[in-house]
Amino acid sequence: MKPIRMANLTPEHFQWQVIDRIAVIRLNRPERKNPLTFESYAELGRTFRDLAHAEDVDVVVLASNGGNFCSGGDVHEIIGPLVGMDMPELLAFTRMTGELVKAMIHCNKPIIAAVEGICVGAGAIMAMASDMRLAAPSAKAAFLFTRVGLAGCDMGACAMLPRIVGQGRAAELLYTGRVLRAEQGESWGFWNSLHEDVEAAAMEMARQIAAGPVWAHGITKTQLDQEWNMGLDQAIESEAQAQAICMQTRDFERAYRAFVAKEQPVFEGN
Repeated sequence: MKPIRMANLTPEHFQWQVIDRIAVIRLNRPERKNPLTFESYAELGRTFRDLAHAEDVDVVVLASNGGNFCSGGDVHEIIGPLVGMDMPELLAFTRMTGELVKAMIHCNKPIIAAVEGICVGAGAIMAMASDMRLAAPSAKAAFLFTRVGLAGCDMGACAMLPRIVGQGRAAELLYTGRVLRAEQGESWGFWNSLHEDVEAAAMEMARQIAAGPVWAHGITKTQLDQEWNMGLDQAIESEAQAQAICMQTRDFERAYRAFVAKEQPVFEGN
């Protein structure tokens, strides 16, 4: 697929803004704490798949809206209709929700979640699928699937959460559905850091990343994903090949020449 430009995207089911090559995404139902619907799941998935080919976006910030991040699947617009579906329809839905996580992981762009308030269910999954999670003191994460009679293994939760907080802590959260508050979430490693103005902190981090070698950042994101399923020997070889590729970029040469000249390198992403 050829490179595409996405700065002027006009999505129907979420807000979109590109600032300094940083795409800011917000779910746009703040009066209901930003739940997901069938339509927003699908549109977000398409957007993240397209981001893999976007030439005018280097970093993505998943921001909150109205003091909350996401309240998960809408009770009336998703859970209600699911009760009446048969197995093929249910499997099509659960696969679609998983496709959003896969699209986030494979979008080739670093993703920063800037979380305020409620971050539960599928919202907590989206935060986990982000590369980094910054939180406000108001942040409350929870995996509520057992509260509606479902298993905790939703959208990759049983794969991602233990890698972030450890097996025992993940099991506790997935079995009980209890709330993980901001300070405990930071001490467990679920949140990278806490900030009074979490969106400002996320944007500052995004600008720092966007000022770096963004093509190489895409390689880092790919390796972080691929090495989940590798042994150490395979990971070392994969990284050797990836780093040799990066050494052929102009950014690598720019960094060397800047170092020799005792200047700050200016990366161009090629």
